[in-house]
Amino acid sequence: MDFGLLRDAFWSLTFDGIALGAIYALIALGYTLVYGVLRLINFAHSEVFMIGTFASLLTTTTVMGFSVEDDPLTGSKLFITMAVALILSMIASALTAVLVEFVAYRRLRKRGATKLATLISAIGVSITLVEIFRLLTGSLPREFPRVMDKSFLFSFWGADVRNDKLLVIIAAALMMILLDTFINRTRFGKAIRAVSMDEGTAALMGVNINKVITVTFLMGGLMAGAAGYFFVLTYENTSFKVGFVLGLSAFTAAVLGGIGNIRGALVGSFALGLLENYSGALFGVSWKSVITFTILVLVLLFRPTGILGESIQQARV
Repeated sequence: MDFGLLRDAFWSLTFDGIALGAIYALIALGYTLVYGVLRLINFAHSEVFMIGTFASLLTTTTVMGFSVEDDPLTGSKLFITMAVALILSMIASALTAVLVEFVAYRRLRKRGATKLATLISAIGVSITLVEIFRLLTGSLPREFPRVMDKSFLFSFWGADVRNDKLLVIIAAALMMILLDTFINRTRFGKAIRAVSMDEGTAALMGVNINKVITVTFLMGGLMAGAAGYFFVLTYENTSFKVGFVLGLSAFTAAVLGGIGNIRGALVGSFALGLLENYSGALFGVSWKSVITFTILVLVLLFRPTGILGESIQQARV
């Protein structure tokens, strides 16, 4: 264990952990939103994120005509390229999430299928999407072009703050605030919270359950698409299996914070991002996935309600 590296690079690791946690949070919100409404773990959500990364890549290289050999953009061209890629990535992931809900869940729900049957359907959709993209990409990773010039803006307590990671943190924070405001302050947000509390009573009160569920998947997809764009912007690569690794971490973050609770997902995501970075410095980067799985097991064993402590049977969005 390298305690010296952890001590010397503590604040740099902290900043990088917050940036990673912001990406986890955007993915984890999809898990926790769907669970809050349906009491269902949407295991296909990791592939919704994966599709967002490829949508970002295709938009940047095909629609905007920017290649890996080109120099980084500046000014209005940079803003337009990034904005278009982000928006189309969010749309692609949102449409995928809604399609998954129609194909994998709605018909089973109408037939009164068990939770186990729905869970198996989710796993089947996840495997199908992974295999489709494995065939399309020839099982090879794809490089994302460097759209913006990455540079260190300033140092804070010994941490070198890089512009792309700072952008990820700020943009993700704004999206989280907007989502939290939508859920807690709007009329449709009240409908989502009503369905999460008691679906039968909400239906008797005139709430359109199918519409609420569709919008829930749509919002989760939008967040996953944004996470996909910020991931490739920061790490500049993607592959057909990127959803599995990031999805496991995001799911762990949702469980750590309290599955079904939006603010719990945020707390768990940032906590996990920091823990992964600290443990990577101590044990090596190759141990990150092991640490994530260990945290998931420990939380399920000793505190299955998560950090915020809500009962899993009574979890609220």
